Amino acid sequence: MKVKIINRSDFELPKYETSQSAGVDLKANIKEPIHLESLERCLVKTGLFIELPFGVEAQVRPRSGLALKKGITVLNSPGTIDADYRGEIGVILVNLSKETFTINSGDRIAQLVLAQHEQAEWQEEDTLTETQRGEGGFGSTGQ
Repeated sequence: MKVKIINRSDFELPKYETSQSAGVDLKANIKEPIHLESLERCLVKTGLFIELPFGVEAQVRPRSGLALKKGITVLNSPGTIDADYRGEIGVILVNLSKETFTINSGDRIAQLVLAQHEQAEWQEEDTLTETQRGEGGFGSTGQ
């Protein structure tokens, strides 16, 4: 799949690190370091703009190493970039640790995964097909 991209960052285009990587790393493209205090959130710009084909979304996801080692994650994970969005890709980061975390320009802050999707044609009804689970909610199928 081809995706048009405008790169206004100070860095090379995102790339897949291995032949089987699902996502590419997004890097912070900022003028000054951001000091993210405990439980604070911020929007970090990337300098990247994309044009996705119809039926494709880009998902902004946390980087597992940052989450485990530093407590830094993407707040609205996964964040969705729709095919008709043309603005700069931004990443909402939150610091879930007890220590200040500093984001520098060029730091890998999230990953971007492309996914195909469909749009539903809603069919309004009065009833739904019965199932064994029925209306059981979270945890209703056991451990």
